[in-house]
Amino acid sequence: MTDVNMELNINPKEQQFISAKSYLLTASTDTGLNLYDHLSRVLTKVLDERPNNVVDIFEDVSKDSKRSKFTSDVDTVRDKLDQSTEVALAKVQEKLFAKEGGEDNEPEESEELETPLPNIMELCFFFEQAGIGLNREEMIRVWLALKNLVDTHALSHVRFWGKMFGTEQNYYIAEVEYRDGDEEEEEEEEPEEQQEEEATDKDGDEEGEEEQEEDDTPKPDFKPPPEIPKEENKTGTNKKTYFVCNDPGKPWTKLPAVTPAQIQSARLIKKFFTGRLDAPVVSYPPFPGNEINYLRAQIARISAGTHVSPMGFYQFEEDEEEEEETEGRNDCVINVDFEPVSLRDLCDGSLQHWVHHVQHILPQGRCVWVKVGQETPEEVDDEDEEEEREEPDEPEPEVGPPLLTPLSEDAEIGNLPPWTPKVSSKLIPQYAISVLQSNLWPGAHAFAAGKKFENVYIGYGHKYNMDNYNPPQTAPIQEEFPSGPEITEAEDPTVEEENALRNAQQEAAEAAEEMEEAEEEEDDEDN
Repeated sequence: MTDVNMELNINPKEQQFISAKSYLLTASTDTGLNLYDHLSRVLTKVLDERPNNVVDIFEDVSKDSKRSKFTSDVDTVRDKLDQSTEVALAKVQEKLFAKEGGEDNEPEESEELETPLPNIMELCFFFEQAGIGLNREEMIRVWLALKNLVDTHALSHVRFWGKMFGTEQNYYIAEVEYRDGDEEEEEEEEPEEQQEEEATDKDGDEEGEEEQEEDDTPKPDFKPPPEIPKEENKTGTNKKTYFVCNDPGKPWTKLPAVTPAQIQSARLIKKFFTGRLDAPVVSYPPFPGNEINYLRAQIARISAGTHVSPMGFYQFEEDEEEEEETEGRNDCVINVDFEPVSLRDLCDGSLQHWVHHVQHILPQGRCVWVKVGQETPEEVDDEDEEEEREEPDEPEPEVGPPLLTPLSEDAEIGNLPPWTPKVSSKLIPQYAISVLQSNLWPGAHAFAAGKKFENVYIGYGHKYNMDNYNPPQTAPIQEEFPSGPEITEAEDPTVEEENALRNAQQEAAEAAEEMEEAEEEEDDEDN
């Protein structure tokens, strides 16, 4: 009762004071501070320092008090980490703009040495006139990334091949050539399935020798087609080496050599790139490899179909004239005495002044046809067996268009020409350049200006198709075993046939018994 009486006897002004104080003591949900304590600190500081014109600087004193109360473990301006992809990429590309040896180290004046690094910005200027290519900022980063590639590998030639778009990331592709004797050797790894089969064969040879002799189960006579060997380095489809990266500044990855099986399979499928080299390629027919192999196959196909140059820029070596009739010409060199082709001739619709300077890929998946699938004949003593043996028909060698073939001989795509030439500017034709656009591989372009030309590809890596893409039909199921009497199931006999068989067996048994009895009687009579 006493507590209730005390509450009832409280002065209303005291009640308002308590209510106001409790309101001022309400903590902020953002900082955890309250106004009562803040005012107490500010007034204490004013009474201690007693500055002049307090009313004019009261707000500054309040800000200083808040700033002194705030504490942080890190500097929010410099040390706070931003996890955004743009900031992470900027940190990676920051190394591209760093000078060798630090900012204070000035480059030493030395004689100009030949470098394989191309003048990307000059090529960017020409492509920019035609309205194609990448922006200047991006090209500068690509240029610096190529410089890092040149500094870390012994290369004799480097070229920016192009950019391949992906669903998750993109690919920047560099085409290089190693110096003689400095090329890195590739370790050929056997497929996992082949390794497993070899291991099981070795383990089961000893145990299965006896079982194979007694096993009468028919075995399939299917033999897989012979594997077509890939072309060696610096020849055919593997003449150039390619490096890729997802963004300038990120590490370069060397692409493996391409095989004919990968090129043949890439012609039958159409897949978008993901930007991950280890991503599996799920398709039908199945592709022999991952995305790194599919990317390499598409690069080989695009290079063989779209890398062109003005006529006369390349020429065959004189030493190859004698080999022309037998092996053909598979290589060309730069013509030192090249005279520029006029702009009118380069932009002519006949395209007779543009040529392919990369070898054509045959249906076999190689640039040079090779004979496969022939085994060495076994020595047979009997001459008749040699005559009776049927010799298989020899396959006809595949032949494609020779090197430096004019573009006028390219096949049309229905009613669409394979190439579209144009002039970069009709307003100032004196300083215009000729531009060539591929209609077979959208995204492939070439330009020519005087003695300079270049090719670039920027696209998704898909070939133009007049019709909508339809996946190929599945192959018919092959017969597992050849049909024969030993595996053919016999039909069940009818009731009449069973009765006739039973009667015949009984008659045969009775006849056999009578014969035995007759033989016994004859033996008794003889004795």
